[in-house]
Amino acid sequence: MSRIVYTLTDESPQLATASLLPILRAFTAPAGVEVQTRDISLAARILAAFADDLPAAQRVPDALSELGALCRDPRANIVKLPNISASLPQLLAAIAELQEKGYAIPDYPHNPQSEAERRTRARYDAVKGSAVNPVLREGNSDRRPPQAVKEYARKHPHSMGEWRADSRTRIAAMEAGDFRANEVSHTVAADGHLDIVFVPQDGAEETLNAALPVKAGDIVDATFMDLAALDEFLREQIAAAQREGLLFSLHLKATMMKVSDPLIFGRCLRAFLPVTFSRHGEELAVAGIDPANGLAALLSALTDLPAGRGVANLVDRELAAGPRLAMVDSARGITNLHVPSDVIIDASLPAMIRAGGQMWDADGKLAETLAVVPDSSYAAVYQETVRDCRENGAFDPRTLGSVANVGLMAQKAEEYGSHDKTHQVTRDGRVEVRDSAGNVLLSREVKSGDIFRACLTADAAVRDWVRLAVERARISGQPAVFWLDDSRAHERALAEKVATYLPQHDTSGLDIRVLGQREATRFTLARFRAGDDTIAVTGNVLRDYLTDLFPIMELGTSAKMLSVVPLLAGGSLFETGAGGTAPKLAQMLTDANHLAWDSLGEYLAVGESLRLLAREGNAAASHLANALDSAVAKMLEEGCSPSEEEGGVDTRQSHFYLALFWAQEMAACPDADLAGRFAPLADALSSASWRVLEEIQQQRGNCVTLDGHYLPSAESLARAMRPSPTFTEIIDSALLAH
Repeated sequence: MSRIVYTLTDESPQLATASLLPILRAFTAPAGVEVQTRDISLAARILAAFADDLPAAQRVPDALSELGALCRDPRANIVKLPNISASLPQLLAAIAELQEKGYAIPDYPHNPQSEAERRTRARYDAVKGSAVNPVLREGNSDRRPPQAVKEYARKHPHSMGEWRADSRTRIAAMEAGDFRANEVSHTVAADGHLDIVFVPQDGAEETLNAALPVKAGDIVDATFMDLAALDEFLREQIAAAQREGLLFSLHLKATMMKVSDPLIFGRCLRAFLPVTFSRHGEELAVAGIDPANGLAALLSALTDLPAGRGVANLVDRELAAGPRLAMVDSARGITNLHVPSDVIIDASLPAMIRAGGQMWDADGKLAETLAVVPDSSYAAVYQETVRDCRENGAFDPRTLGSVANVGLMAQKAEEYGSHDKTHQVTRDGRVEVRDSAGNVLLSREVKSGDIFRACLTADAAVRDWVRLAVERARISGQPAVFWLDDSRAHERALAEKVATYLPQHDTSGLDIRVLGQREATRFTLARFRAGDDTIAVTGNVLRDYLTDLFPIMELGTSAKMLSVVPLLAGGSLFETGAGGTAPKLAQMLTDANHLAWDSLGEYLAVGESLRLLAREGNAAASHLANALDSAVAKMLEEGCSPSEEEGGVDTRQSHFYLALFWAQEMAACPDADLAGRFAPLADALSSASWRVLEEIQQQRGNCVTLDGHYLPSAESLARAMRPSPTFTEIIDSALLAH
């Protein structure tokens, strides 16, 4: 029996899985394929963290650790859906929901005093933010748009906002004092370990991280965000937005960068409300109100303070006196500063660019924007894209090329593996990175409040990254560009490795080049507009940014990209696309009984997963994969994908069309035995199609009630996501038959 491990996650992907998974199981069973599940949702991760403290009936297995081990097994075949990289407000909401359901988990200790509270805090902090991806990504990333999706996008272009040559929208980033400017890098000479030590100007030194294992050739970086420089930059940008009449928007990734970016987010809220925090900052801190949690958490907490009404009035006055804020939801009054996890840079800035360089204001109108990206490490990509659109106009999806990506992300490479090595220092002093013998490899002078960060990038991951880039260039015939700036310490170290490892591969006839970030952006954008394809070979964070930016322009969404992670140990992880719209779409289901989550990413991932099984000797899996490709192409051409328009096709109807077309393709497949086994299913679905669609449509006006956002029961999910008794019976009967 072949095996595919399918992850259970959160919000819209979780809802869609309740409908899609029975279909996948019914179709793969005749091929001898078992689709198993592992729950890595936020709720499951929380419960696993406290399993020892819960009664046996409430314990859940640590599926994330299990999958992490599986990713080092050459037989791994995992389909990984988008999960919540929880910000603290999301974590707190999930904790409250689980407690209401009777799980005896502790409150989150905001200011731990005892050793027990510190242990509890550590367990929760290990769950929030990017807890999943660094564990599972034991390989580098290969992301590209499937040909059928690309062809459909050209024939049916999505809407693009108009760019004017005189647009005042711009991207502002720090020019000094940020992580990029302060970075130093070192390539480790021998196997051993590293210690990160804080040496204060007075007092005993403190070990921040002990015995970090490293191997010869690994790259270690150290840097810090200068808090004073950050505060001054934020004040300048707020004043500029006010002076120029632009919307002010802040763009971070407070989910993946779960330590540094919430701190930066909090400094921005302080800068926006200077009088509030100068007058009341101390009492707010005593009350446990942390600006890193956003404006919504601040306003909510004020209702419990004796002087809360007065402080809330002051906040309102400062907001009214400052520049207009970009809005996440104009109708509900949710601003760009309300919740740190609401505005994710790799989704929010492409959306602004697609809308003609505009974001929504409080009146629900689009307006020019000052987009603030404090750390300049990757801001040039967006600055160059905005410049290009101002000069050349909006992108035209009918003529655009494609930008695939080979991303360095294996073994917690670069910033996405830095969370445990990120610290806000509390005194002036120096942070040192020392080797096993106590030699100081890197050193940074810091002041109280500065945010120190260290990163590791494994030499083995870099070697594989270079190999994968050459392989993709050879297969595709496209130019491959390593985006590496010689002005940045870490990227200089990477470029040296690229220069060493490229000659170890056959690159004859290939166009492989190394360009700085601005040059790479210009080169790629020129080809993109000309309809030519390019491979961007980038580090981990830039991989995230580019695999949203270009697909959102050419396809309308990054969820339609094929994302394959060939694991270093063998086997593969197949990722299903972006989850940035998942909360909004889940809200649509409960509000209007309409879910517009497009499972195309899941279809693509399952197809590649089946092909991996075929390469391992399961011939039937190859037929399933080919038939699935044909079914997806037919869905796209016939307009069977979900629409956000109420009354249009929704996820549940779309899944029915997938099952119908897939069964029809399998009934006509070259394998006579398989074709005979699928023919009755194809006939049953075809005969019942009118009734199934009517049953789904009849439920559309009914209220949808789930018994939880983070941990809905299987029963409530089934009621919501399998509303057609006829379709349910056909699929369940097909599975039972095998």
